[in-house]
Amino acid sequence: MINIILCGGNGTRLWPISRKFFPKQFCKFFDNQSLFQKTVIRNRLFCKKQFIVSNEEQYFLALDQLEELNENNCRFMLEPVGRNTAPAIALACLDLEPEDIVLVTPSDHLIKNESDYEKVLNEAKELAEEGYLVTFGIKPEYPETGFGYIEADGNNVKSFKEKPDFETAKKYLDKGNFYWNSGMFVFKVGVFLEELQKHSPEMYDNSKLAYQNAKKDNPLRIKLDDMLAIPKDSIDYAVMEKSERIKVVPAAIGWSDLGSFESLYKELPKDGLGNISSEKNINLNSKNNFVYSSNRTIATIDIEDLIVVDTQDVLLLSKKGSSQKVKEIVKDLENKNSDLHKVHVTAHRPWGTYTVLEEGDRYKIKKILVKPGAKLSLQKHYHRNEHWVVVSGTAKITIGENETILRPNESTYIPMGQVHRLENPGKIDLIIIEAQVGDYLGEDDIVRIVDDYKRE
Repeated sequence: MINIILCGGNGTRLWPISRKFFPKQFCKFFDNQSLFQKTVIRNRLFCKKQFIVSNEEQYFLALDQLEELNENNCRFMLEPVGRNTAPAIALACLDLEPEDIVLVTPSDHLIKNESDYEKVLNEAKELAEEGYLVTFGIKPEYPETGFGYIEADGNNVKSFKEKPDFETAKKYLDKGNFYWNSGMFVFKVGVFLEELQKHSPEMYDNSKLAYQNAKKDNPLRIKLDDMLAIPKDSIDYAVMEKSERIKVVPAAIGWSDLGSFESLYKELPKDGLGNISSEKNINLNSKNNFVYSSNRTIATIDIEDLIVVDTQDVLLLSKKGSSQKVKEIVKDLENKNSDLHKVHVTAHRPWGTYTVLEEGDRYKIKKILVKPGAKLSLQKHYHRNEHWVVVSGTAKITIGENETILRPNESTYIPMGQVHRLENPGKIDLIIIEAQVGDYLGEDDIVRIVDDYKRE
């Protein structure tokens, strides 16, 4: 099998830990591994290679985390804009052979029962070899209103159900033949494409055209206009709910989509009073709380059933049971053109990281870390001047036609509009302090002239 890993989600329901440019699939919640890494480790036991569908920002995060696993048998496809799961899967399938069997998985799900996982995969593979599109139904543990449901008769799918209200979800649980829709699938590539062409012909035709026009290196890059021409839809609506070639495999695999802080709370270890917190935090007569801090010590007194999430730039407080409303806060930040839903104080880039140390009216101060052998794009800015001071390592700096080498405690100045580049030619991390001064200091004031990472 080939594992198609859908890796482009933003994970907004776990904000502010998860953000657009560092979403939940890359957060290391369990055993110092991310959900993305756990997905790769779990499925490479059964799949000969991974086909990862991502976007430009998350591509380099995925590469870094694959490097930690010494995993290099991966192909990438980069979407310039997301169009939901059906186009993503279709474009990946167009790059494969019709007889290939694929396992389609999200990158941000937790599966704890891996012995039963192997059994249901083998059952699904047998059904896929017979020409069926196979989905997995998770045996429900409680009346969840945030999932779609599958009504089944053995392996036969009787119907797909939309997210129900609480009373309807309780009835589904009582009947015993209803399952949560997991969003995981196994099928032959050719069978899926035939069913897509039959039931969603416009999506099939536009996906085929987009693939034909794509740059077929690794990563496979889809053009923006071609991607926008593909109708936006999920695989459930586009194919699964319309096809007559569907089977379901009931699965008791310890599955969670970690779609809220409440679901994350259930999976993490707790102290004797039901609190999730680190050793540096202090709990006094406090029970059943989710307490997360990126650096500060948090002390709690006489509180219960709260969610406390403290990052370097955001503090979130919520009652348990209300954290789904985090999506409303993210929407409000988007409407205010804030970057708080996009990036942390420390942002990851293909060449390293930058951390915003301080910012105010017409100035911003950053710590920039450039990995050995890496370089930023050759670029210029229209609205800011920059001052660089080397803290450690060796910096190769291009300004206009001139190249210079700077070492610790040496500095340079880049005037507004001047073409420039920063590079680390050494064998240790390069760390510089950058002071920006100007009328506009947004990250989109970058004009890339040459970029080793082929970003726009």
